[in-house]
Amino acid sequence: MNAKENMSAEELIEKYSDMIYRVAFSRTQNVSDAQDITQDVFLKYLKYTKAGNTFRDEEHRKAWLLKVAVNTGNTFVTTAWFRHRASLDEVGEIAAENKEDKSEVYEAVMDIPEKYRVVIHLFYYEELSIKEICSILNMSETAVKSRLHRARELLREKLKGAQYEF
Repeated sequence: MNAKENMSAEELIEKYSDMIYRVAFSRTQNVSDAQDITQDVFLKYLKYTKAGNTFRDEEHRKAWLLKVAVNTGNTFVTTAWFRHRASLDEVGEIAAENKEDKSEVYEAVMDIPEKYRVVIHLFYYEELSIKEICSILNMSETAVKSRLHRARELLREKLKGAQYEF
């Protein structure tokens, strides 16, 4: 398929849904909210392409989707509804049961502040370069490197004694 051609909705979802969901979940730490954000990103993609917009190549499409996912997540977490709802930890036993299934590293990443969690996710899980992260987050290279450095320090502290390298 020519990179400038638009993918079908099914192909797009198959290829990028996990990536978008992971970004959304790292932002919200909630399955339902991450699913909502993922759906919103795909709707925005469909509107964008229906308006006649195309992508230079697959990397451009992926970067656009990641940027929209980050921005949609940012918008979502600033809503009054999100800020005033109960966290999973406040709900009780369900959160405790779910946490038992998570790895130590996963828990440490989810426990650091969101601004650091996003750069860790994009760098390690999505394997994006610093420059790509700068573009997606609209930040300078220095700011991204600084957040990545600080995130690694926080993770080292949380995982003290464990055999992990960052």
